[in-house]
Amino acid sequence: MLLQGKVALVTGGAHRVGKAITLALAEAGADVIVHYGSSDAAARDTVREIEARGGRAAAIQADLHDPAQIDRLFAEVQAQFGRLDVLVNSAASFMRQPFDEIELDDWKDALQVNLRAPFLCTQRAARLMRAVERPADEPALIVNITDLSGIQAWRYYVQHGVSKAGLIQLTRIAARTLAPAIRVNAIAPGAILPPPHMDPAGDAWQRLGERVPLQRTGHPRFIGQTVVFLAHNDYITGAVIPVDGGEHLIGPAN
Repeated sequence: MLLQGKVALVTGGAHRVGKAITLALAEAGADVIVHYGSSDAAARDTVREIEARGGRAAAIQADLHDPAQIDRLFAEVQAQFGRLDVLVNSAASFMRQPFDEIELDDWKDALQVNLRAPFLCTQRAARLMRAVERPADEPALIVNITDLSGIQAWRYYVQHGVSKAGLIQLTRIAARTLAPAIRVNAIAPGAILPPPHMDPAGDAWQRLGERVPLQRTGHPRFIGQTVVFLAHNDYITGAVIPVDGGEHLIGPAN
């Protein structure tokens, strides 16, 4: 799929990895909807950055904990852009907790944002995508951003890892169910950005980079590049692509 003139929605697209994905899609020619939850200023700054480069973008707020707001998000996409070609489920919660300290609300929050919301967004995106006439060899695209906690057993990210493992399975089931009109893939980033509790200039982050086969940490732009690659290659579906410097080969550090 060539992205020129296509419409892409990135959840959590205002900052961190989501922003890198947003900018990469815009650079490739897509009109981009920057979804955000509470990062209004960051979302509008991202839109202005895209527009300054000659692209078209809009920011739309929605709380992904609330199915009614997810419905409103897609209604606004339809009203403002009239179509949808690419969905990237990037928004996520990321909580580090010891196993015995996890409360029901902690579990509920992770599953709502990291798994239920991508399912609802995928379901609603599919309805918009199917309404667009497109060549049989250029299906629409959904990309789920998971991470290695969905593949490896991270001790301090229990509910997060369970939700991301579920997202990987959702990717595979949706890829089979929505084909051939829609492709569904996932990206599993590794040490791309440090978690909120970790200093990016600190020893722990540097050691994490040194332990992977490529012996360095990555950059959010690598995730944006991979999303664009998946958009351009129309014969990949149901794949989970690690972008991790080879970290998946050596087992968890957590």
